[in-house]
Amino acid sequence: MIFAERRKTPLLRLFIQMKKLLVLLAGWSLLASCGTDFNKPYSDTPTSGKVNIAGDETLEPLLDATADTFMGLYRYATLNVGYKSESACFRDLLNDSVKVILATRKLNQEEEKVFQSRNLIPVTTKVAIDALALIVNRENTDTLLRMEQLRQILAGNISHWKNINPSSSLGEIRFVFDNNGSSTVRFLSDSLMGGSTTFPAFCFAAKSNSQVIDYVEQNRNAIGVIGVNWISDKDDPKMLSFSKRIKVVWISTAKDPLYPDDYFGPFQAYLFTGDYPLKREVYMINREGRNGLGTGFASFMAGEQGQRIVRLAGLLPSSPYTRDIRLK
Repeated sequence: MIFAERRKTPLLRLFIQMKKLLVLLAGWSLLASCGTDFNKPYSDTPTSGKVNIAGDETLEPLLDATADTFMGLYRYATLNVGYKSESACFRDLLNDSVKVILATRKLNQEEEKVFQSRNLIPVTTKVAIDALALIVNRENTDTLLRMEQLRQILAGNISHWKNINPSSSLGEIRFVFDNNGSSTVRFLSDSLMGGSTTFPAFCFAAKSNSQVIDYVEQNRNAIGVIGVNWISDKDDPKMLSFSKRIKVVWISTAKDPLYPDDYFGPFQAYLFTGDYPLKREVYMINREGRNGLGTGFASFMAGEQGQRIVRLAGLLPSSPYTRDIRLK
């Protein structure tokens, strides 16, 4: 049987046109809510294009290795990575100078309000657990320190090595960190000083983690604080050279530690067990609001390949992954 085509009356044609218009308007509304600009189409994808990224300077070796691996896998992707203090990284994220940052804290309430006022919801992804390492000169034999002693040093109550070890031949302690706006200073302030940012006169900034290592190497009475990934990648010749120039301090949280086993170093095993006290979480914060290159890189770092790089850098991966171990 042959069916005749139904005739479209003027009323039916009007109904069809109105239906198409409503669908079109709904699509435009959805895209507008996602921040899409049809006059300026995006040129990047999760694995191609260009994106600006800011990294906390204490995490430079980790971010360098991850970015280089990502660009090696995706040859059409360009990650323009800059390293700054923590405060500068968040400032760049707020003013849209960068789309993604790698930092050791989440957005605070004031920063979240700024993004909410712009109808933006940045995505925060935990990618690692990091440690701050205390380092001393190779000639210094005092490599065991109690947390209470560290608090007293930062409070100015302990200022000479003889206050720690009466037989020490060293003089006044020189405590050096990277810079005044760094995540290192914020962590020490929040964790050990009750939020105070007033340090004694023998504490000062050296501008970068590499300069902290240089200063400690050249000064017998110095204590430095750096991100552990600067000295923990055993496959990186540069990191190996750093670790050979200084000694790492082991820390105890016990009031009266009796044995060397009561002290713990800034290493993965003790980050995993929670025994090392100077540990902090690492986050990738992405403000793109779409599926661009920044989102692709953040997903890569949180995925299996990125987490393997985290492990090799000496940090504790935030996500477990399968490792094949063959016994012969």
